[in-house]
Amino acid sequence: MKKTLFLNPPSFEGFDGGAGSRYQAKREITSFWYPTWLAQPAALVPGSKLIDAPPHGITVEDVLKIAKDYELVIMHTSTPSLPNDVECARRMKEQNPNLKVGFIGAHVAVLPEQTLRENPVIDFVCRHEFDFTCLELAQGKPWEEIKGLSWREPDGTLRRTPDRELIEDWDKMPSVFPVYAENLDITKYFIGYLLHPYISFYTGRGCPAKCTFCLWPQTIGGHKYRAKSPEVVGREMEMAKAIWGSKVREYMFDDDTFTIDRARAVEISKHMKRLKLTWSCNARAHVDYDTLKQLRDNGLRLLLVGFESGNQQILNRIKKGIKLEMAREFMKNCKKLGIKVHGTFIIGLPIETKETVEETIRFAKELDPHTIQVSIAAPYPGTELYDQAIANGWIARDSLVAGSGIQVATLQYETMSAAEIEDAVERMYRQFYFRPGPIARIVAEMLTDRQMFVRRLREGREFFNYLKERKEQVRQRERETKSTPSASQA
Repeated sequence: MKKTLFLNPPSFEGFDGGAGSRYQAKREITSFWYPTWLAQPAALVPGSKLIDAPPHGITVEDVLKIAKDYELVIMHTSTPSLPNDVECARRMKEQNPNLKVGFIGAHVAVLPEQTLRENPVIDFVCRHEFDFTCLELAQGKPWEEIKGLSWREPDGTLRRTPDRELIEDWDKMPSVFPVYAENLDITKYFIGYLLHPYISFYTGRGCPAKCTFCLWPQTIGGHKYRAKSPEVVGREMEMAKAIWGSKVREYMFDDDTFTIDRARAVEISKHMKRLKLTWSCNARAHVDYDTLKQLRDNGLRLLLVGFESGNQQILNRIKKGIKLEMAREFMKNCKKLGIKVHGTFIIGLPIETKETVEETIRFAKELDPHTIQVSIAAPYPGTELYDQAIANGWIARDSLVAGSGIQVATLQYETMSAAEIEDAVERMYRQFYFRPGPIARIVAEMLTDRQMFVRRLREGREFFNYLKERKEQVRQRERETKSTPSASQA
């Protein structure tokens, strides 16, 4: 077995570390998700080490000191972080020319040859569902016999093997909890709407939904939900409780749609109640009242729900599969049951206008979830949204994030410019949060929990700094637009 390092490399301040979210960028407040994409193959490779640099404050120099003793380094990358990650790989190879360095992640899954061709420092990339590809690399298996692998020969020739089949039997996949316990400090991970410390993880992969913008199902996980049985999940949760006891205040099931199989979700929730564990999960706004009640009775505290837009035509275009009335009924039921909801919205989806933005802001205020996240539509390579953007000429710029790490508008339409899309994000945040209801909720949390009091003060400072930085970014974009002639002027 080769000495193997799984690395989430250092990045810009505030980078969420390649989250299970739909984009990788600087958040409104300090946010770090667990590196599950790396932890899962690490759980398969005996004796391997996992470094999650961003939340732990690990620098490139720190990484170099550790990596010099390894034979194989597998790095998680993303479209916005690729240049930074390549530079980290270059420095490791410069230190140890014999080191083999490869990348995993959605970007290299859909652009393997391009990534290798443009970045000679990368030795290989693992395509699509890469867990067993990583294992066979660590085992020293000949590369031409490893499915799902693309690599560069010594003479520069690019080669690839056939795609690897998706993992069907998830009950046989080892738990990531021992990898977390050995390699990560759980106090370093923060998400604004989750209790601290929390732990997030997957019980399966794949999502039947066909949302055009959603990254993971279209690039790695596929549209078939393959998951562990409730019994196996129950045993994993027993392991988690044995490892951390009462130190963990909340467990987050980060499966794209944990509630898609309602009977399974209910059975898993019974194990959570048996173990007296508080938990949250991703959900679509289609879960019925009776199911919500059973989940609530079994320890569910919060649901993370993608509402995306307040305009039905936009929802139809992105194949969300949700009606506005359905979302309204869902929120009504959650409030009746006392289930908190973190609602996510996206500005800049096809074909956004100033009027549809206002509809989304009004819709968010009407639903009034406990907290919200407002993202900018990001056309990641490999998604249907990316193909649409290329075909229709919607791409306004190549980068998905600014130099500071803040997400920027890559798309623009005749009905709405990139600068107007970026400006709408700040406006939506201000109009939602600067109301009596949300302010009262935040104050109530601070008065009932000292840890929350300190935490919300810190998050408040970060949030206002984020809004200030985003406003300056919009001003810069407007200056660039004025100094660049439009196509019609040209």
